[in-house]
Amino acid sequence: MDPLSGFIGSLIWWLLFFYLIMAPQIQYKQLQLARLKILRELSNKRNSTVITLIHRQENIGLFGIPIYKFITIEDSEEILRAIRTAPKDKPIDLIIHTPGGLVLAATQIAKALKAHPAETRVIVPHYAMSGGTLIALSADKIIMDENAVLGPVDPQLGQYPAPSIVKAVEQKGADKVDDQTLILADIAKKAINQVQNFVYTLLKDKYGKEKAKELAKILTEGKWTHDYPITVEEAKNLGLDVDTNVPEEVYELMELYKQPIKQRGTVEFMPYPTSQNNGKKE
Repeated sequence: MDPLSGFIGSLIWWLLFFYLIMAPQIQYKQLQLARLKILRELSNKRNSTVITLIHRQENIGLFGIPIYKFITIEDSEEILRAIRTAPKDKPIDLIIHTPGGLVLAATQIAKALKAHPAETRVIVPHYAMSGGTLIALSADKIIMDENAVLGPVDPQLGQYPAPSIVKAVEQKGADKVDDQTLILADIAKKAINQVQNFVYTLLKDKYGKEKAKELAKILTEGKWTHDYPITVEEAKNLGLDVDTNVPEEVYELMELYKQPIKQRGTVEFMPYPTSQNNGKKE
């Protein structure tokens, strides 16, 4: 092999290596800049501080092992910092897309959001379950896509809902279960009361004491399974004040949070041809 060919081969190898290392970082940086652009536009349009809490499943590693994201203490630290630094006389828009997570973290976020002096608005483009619903309840206004859902906020102990543990002991009788189950039922009762009281605290100023008690009980007593989807219609029937005017920028933003794809996606679609060209090439 002549020296020139060897040099070209080595150069190609190093360029390929550089591309494999740097391309993902460059793409991610471009994605961040695109997100910031939309957030800035949305903030200017709504004259608000815009915060996001968006959880997507991500695939990492050579074998694409799925990593599921939930509300964590790290999330609450970041959001509390954002709320703390937001202008006190300006609204906050919090965009939420989450399956839920730690009650402690969700409680901290909800408490901080409720304490903000200006109007607070939680925007749900797709779903805000469990802890996400808890946060939504703290806002002055809940804005949901017409097909978005909330969820019950009944606490979970391990793999079991707290209300189901209490009900099982009541049905079987305290004298027919072991000490460990009795202890678990005691913890379950405390957990239900704690969340119920917190929800009541979040809602009483907006809905009045009686309605707040009713809503707190319904959402925490185990009436539904924990993943039950509370639609816009059902939320309104419950008495929650829900708006469906989701800003278009929120949908554009969500497009920039797509999950990494290592193989063919499960959903594809072709936008309907516009009336300008009726699907014909110009």
